[in-house]
Amino acid sequence: MENSGTIAAIELFVALVTAAAVVGLIVRRVAIPYTVALVVLGLVATSVLPRQGFQVTPALVLLVLLPGLVFEAALRIEFDDFRRSFGGVALLAVPGVLISAWVVAIILNVATGLRFELGFVVGSMVAATDPVAVVSTFKQLGSPRRLGTLIESESLLNDGTAIVVFAVAVRAALGPISFVEAALSMVATVVISAVIGAVAGFIASRLIRAVDDHLIELTFSLAAAYGTYLLADRIHQSGIIATVVAGLVIGNYGRAIGLSERAKEALDIVWEFFAFLVTAIVFLLIGLAISVGQLADALPWIGWGVVGIVAARALVVYGLLGATSRLIVLTGHRRGVPVAWLHVLFWGGLRGAVAIALALSLPIDFPERLLLQEITFGVILFTLLVQGTTIEWVIERVGAGRPGAGDGAPKT
Repeated sequence: MENSGTIAAIELFVALVTAAAVVGLIVRRVAIPYTVALVVLGLVATSVLPRQGFQVTPALVLLVLLPGLVFEAALRIEFDDFRRSFGGVALLAVPGVLISAWVVAIILNVATGLRFELGFVVGSMVAATDPVAVVSTFKQLGSPRRLGTLIESESLLNDGTAIVVFAVAVRAALGPISFVEAALSMVATVVISAVIGAVAGFIASRLIRAVDDHLIELTFSLAAAYGTYLLADRIHQSGIIATVVAGLVIGNYGRAIGLSERAKEALDIVWEFFAFLVTAIVFLLIGLAISVGQLADALPWIGWGVVGIVAARALVVYGLLGATSRLIVLTGHRRGVPVAWLHVLFWGGLRGAVAIALALSLPIDFPERLLLQEITFGVILFTLLVQGTTIEWVIERVGAGRPGAGDGAPKT
């Protein structure tokens, strides 16, 4: 039957949405984050159900699911909060990503003998954080808004930078590449992608303002989210960075130049629902993409990968962000990042959809491809199942769950 593939895809979509709704009802009664429960469900389904023809592909995650997810998050960020947090976000998302990749590569190389270049590929894949489980906990506990903004903004930017670093790392593993060439390539990609996003966001904002029909306005926002990503990706730039910038422009400039109240309400409600739906599907797919049985032989490498990512996160949060914050405090110009926030940033560095997509996108003939994927999947599982289930305890323990706690906001 010619339409059997389409029907199977629709059936899978309905099954995923239904499962997400059921899990949502169940987790209201148990102390486990919603997103973690979805991953566990995916793992169980993969283990007990017969394997189907469906495969979780990088295109599905990067082209179909991720643009909408990052656009909605950027749409909600107020530029004033983002500007106040930008110094800290930039530290975490640019040098922080590079340091994380280097630390993971060094530890894997020294402890397991894995080639440094291949270890750097693993490091670049697990460098991007996923804040969904943490931010949902913030909402439940009423944590300071700016702490949530810091974590969400970091994830939005380091998704893009991690993908850029990953592309350079793969090239370096397959052949020689100079440091200058790599650095120029990364800078050019970030700048060009940001310009594409800014222009697209400006045009979409003007078009949205020109009409007085919330359905057409929503359609323009959808076109901006996915069109910006596809345009940047087509010319080999970062679709994630472009989409994030477009979302920031529409969410701030677009609102400021005269969106009607009905349009603002529609934009918020529809995109919030869309993000909820996409988030649920992404985390279910993460569970479906990981075969627990295949991870057993790679446990030593996975263990050292976990050591690497935890050590790297500590170095970046406490050493880079914390030390910079303290230096700024000594100058007397601005307040620094509260220590309680540093603890939450450290333990809340979960990994998710971007890492999965990058691991799946490794070329078929890439050296040690299966091992690199298994290390990445193992690290993701650790962050979700260990850190994800204990982050609420950490937030409450350090006092970051109190409304207004340290709400002087990070201004590093």
